[in-house]
Amino acid sequence: MALDTKPIIDAVVSHALTSGHFERVNAHEPTSAPGTGLSAAVWVDATEPARGTSGLRATTARLTLNVRLYTSMLAEPADAIDPRLMAAHDALMTAYSADFTLGDLVRCVDLLGQSGVPLSSRAGYLQQDSRLLRVITIVLPVLVNDVWEQTP
Repeated sequence: MALDTKPIIDAVVSHALTSGHFERVNAHEPTSAPGTGLSAAVWVDATEPARGTSGLRATTARLTLNVRLYTSMLAEPADAIDPRLMAAHDALMTAYSADFTLGDLVRCVDLLGQSGVPLSSRAGYLQQDSRLLRVITIVLPVLVNDVWEQTP
């Protein structure tokens, strides 16, 4: 038993790539500002036992990923920045709701927060490499069955 995050992250990256909204998608939090257009990045935020869902022999894990959508605040036209980000955001939220198990890699996306914070997002700004970026960060919690063995 182990928590193998690579295929889960790959599935989330695949959703972003196939959405057609992004010029680039990273499977890590970038250390430098992205180029022009829309970018996305996926990385692990937290892991913990999933409250109320583990059995007596193995612990179910709650893996929380961050999926951040980025674009420059200097993009033109400025009035299109948020609508373009929101269209990409909506495509991903739809994908996580429709592919509830990420291709049978996880028990479920914790859409409604049965074991903690639900699938959610927050918009904001990020200063990186002296550039101001408009971002939306999606909190993507997934539950993974029987990750850590419990022994008496």
